Amino acid sequence: MQVLLYAPATSPRLQYICRFIFEEFLKVEFSFTAEIEKFINYSGVKIKYTNETNANGGFTIGNWGILFESDIKEQDTTCFEVNNYKAFFKTPNADLPFDIFATSFYLLSRYEEYLPHQKDMYGRYAHENSLAFKETFLQLPMVNIWVKDFAIQLQYKFPALRFRPSVFSFLPTYDIDMAFSYKHKGVLRNTGSFIKSPSLERIKVLARLKQDPFDCFAWLNQLHDDYLLQPVYFFLMAEKNGDYDKNILPQKEPMRKLILEHSKKYTIGIHPSWQSGDHHNLIQQEKKLLETVSQKPIIHSRQHYIRFELPADYRLLIEHGITNDYSMGYGSINGFRASVATSFNWFDLQKNEATQLRIHPFCFMEANSFYEQRISAGEAYHELIHYYTVCSAVEGQLITIWHNNFLGTDPQFEEWRNMYERFIELVNKEGKASFKNQ
Repeated sequence: MQVLLYAPATSPRLQYICRFIFEEFLKVEFSFTAEIEKFINYSGVKIKYTNETNANGGFTIGNWGILFESDIKEQDTTCFEVNNYKAFFKTPNADLPFDIFATSFYLLSRYEEYLPHQKDMYGRYAHENSLAFKETFLQLPMVNIWVKDFAIQLQYKFPALRFRPSVFSFLPTYDIDMAFSYKHKGVLRNTGSFIKSPSLERIKVLARLKQDPFDCFAWLNQLHDDYLLQPVYFFLMAEKNGDYDKNILPQKEPMRKLILEHSKKYTIGIHPSWQSGDHHNLIQQEKKLLETVSQKPIIHSRQHYIRFELPADYRLLIEHGITNDYSMGYGSINGFRASVATSFNWFDLQKNEATQLRIHPFCFMEANSFYEQRISAGEAYHELIHYYTVCSAVEGQLITIWHNNFLGTDPQFEEWRNMYERFIELVNKEGKASFKNQ
């Protein structure tokens, strides 16, 4: 059954958010009309996007106005309670008390990140600026919650309406920032590090008497095989080391071998170096190098340190042939940066147009729990269970980020490996997840 949407006019913003809500989320066809007679005479599911009080038998959503603008300006995002959750862009005399199209667009487009804001110590958009953080819904996929409630209300008004249900899925992803702690770093680098911090473990690893504490790759392979996981690995390919780029150089054979082994079995992507954030030509060089080593075209990316700025860095990824980005989250706190647990196409707000760059938002990174939130592995387990619970409740996708150094044998990260395996076992046991890269 097709949904007919009446609006006095259409716009790129309205078309974009309606495609997301109806076609991608609710999986129903929809069409627009600006002809009120056609709307009145339509006998199927019909929605009137207007502030007029007479809905002519349809479902009314009030129009806040932002979707018919083409500029970017401060908006009144005063929040209020709706069915025990937060909403904004309040609209009276409608079947919904807020403009769900406008609120969803505001959050998905990251509208607030185009407005003047403070940056954090790494030059990133600081999460404290965000409406979700200020209004305490950062830990919820609010767009999914709104749309699911909207669907229930639509079905109440139009009982014949049927939606194709989504399936919750779990996607584990890994950032390989430093593949090994001691191995393959060269004599000078190991000697300098040993002088700064003498370590018997370093000597044993280099003498091949002990496994490198960051080398958890065989263990991860077995975990993925046991639970039929289909992860995505992101490799840092900086061709010279720096303060934030400390991986084994990709020119070295062990690193090339590691990449090739993973590319044969898993989806892999580029982890653009910190240096590439200052010298944009490096992204293409690093991507080409990864393609050469992996013997695969590279279309997936996640920014190192989650360092990106809108719209420039997403445009740069598109320019270099990236079609899927996994950076939408914070490198300073766990939660839903775009308030959604579903992938979506990026909307370039400055150009006022939708793009083909697919955004895959993550909500949990163990480094945030450990370094930023300063919680234990046990506390992080309960945090992770929360994200699993809220994502599964809205049939969304839970994307997590892990680093190999947390999953090895380094005493600093003791218990994190066991915690991760415990979580995987729980999700598998409950049988709710489709372990696929959607």
